[in-house]
This record gives sequence, structure tokens and C-alpha cells, in this order.
Amino acid sequence: MENCPLHLYKWFIPIIVIIGIWDSVWKIIAMWKAAQNKQLAWFIIIAVINTIGILPIIYILTHKKVTNN
Repeated sequence: MENCPLHLYKWFIPIIVIIGIWDSVWKIIAMWKAAQNKQLAWFIIIAVINTIGILPIIYILTHKKVTNN
């Protein structure tokens, strides 16, 4: 077992799971907003490109609806 470095990577699987959940949440929110705004190109780009949540966050921040109250 001394030659097997698998014990060094015990933290790797939880990190991957956390990143996957993070990306999925942001992707779902951004895709929902793109669908509501009828922006098919953004919907497809967000669905296809994996950016660990960066692209969906950029979309959400740049495509806010302005409400006049």
C-alpha cells in the first residue's frame, strides 16, 4: 500500500462533487432565464460549454431584467 498514492486523493472526489453541484445549480438558473427570455443561442451555449459556473454567472449578471416600480 505504500506505493499506492490513492490515500492522497481522498479529498478529490468530494471536491469534484461540490464543483459539479455548483456548476449544475448555476447552469439550471441561467438556462431557465435564457429560456424565459427566448434566447436560444445563450441556452445552447450554456448547455454545451462547461465552465464551472462562470458562463452562467456572467449570463445572469449581464441579462438582468429592469423593473420599473
